[in-house]
Amino acid sequence: MPIIKAIGFDLFNTLIIIEPDTLVQAMKKMIKSLRNDGFSIDESAYIKDYRLAASKFITEARKSGRETHNSIWISHVLKGYGLSIPPGDERINKAVELYFSAFYERVRLIPDTIETLTMLKKKYPLGLMSNFTHAPAAREILVRTGLAPYFDVILISGELGYRKPHSFVFEELARELGTGKENILFTGDDPEPDIYGSSKAGLYPVWFDYVRENNVPVIKGTIQSEMTEPEFEVPRASSWKEFINILENQLD
Repeated sequence: MPIIKAIGFDLFNTLIIIEPDTLVQAMKKMIKSLRNDGFSIDESAYIKDYRLAASKFITEARKSGRETHNSIWISHVLKGYGLSIPPGDERINKAVELYFSAFYERVRLIPDTIETLTMLKKKYPLGLMSNFTHAPAAREILVRTGLAPYFDVILISGELGYRKPHSFVFEELARELGTGKENILFTGDDPEPDIYGSSKAGLYPVWFDYVRENNVPVIKGTIQSEMTEPEFEVPRASSWKEFINILENQLD
């Protein structure tokens, strides 16, 4: 068994859960913002086109490992309406910010997360690596939930330019934590980016499937990876108590 010197965490559905209606509310805010800035948008058509754009660009991002961004999706949709608006346009930026503002009041911690991080921080450097397109929103969520102070390293794909399972993000995590990849335990809920990605990069993965095992309703409309379970045997925890047991019993 490896000698664990640091621990890395995924964010969504590992440490926190977002209420299921979040994307619906976020979309309303985005459309209202664009309309207020003079864009004539049919709501049902825009929602469909935005989702298609998101699927297109996220699929490409998964293949290349390079992160995408919501502003690109909006620009792509507006181009289809005959409007040539670059992703960096202030009106698009405003719409993105308002879109993610819907997340802030709809976040809740998975049970025992704070207690577990408090315990682990006394012994290990802790890192966080999240696939999230808009890094400012992810960092705001970490502040609002009280999670930010627990992490020595916080990496968001929207800032790095690469997303899990690309090896670059795990190499960066190891570099900033200051230890070998083989000495980092990484836990997350999504088998492809979190388990396959960390294992391939040389970290020690633990599958945290609290959401799956407890049938927790999750945010609707997210594009999950196609891998529903790890393709190899991996330690599995459905609560933080089980996670601690794996850490103490299997790795000591």
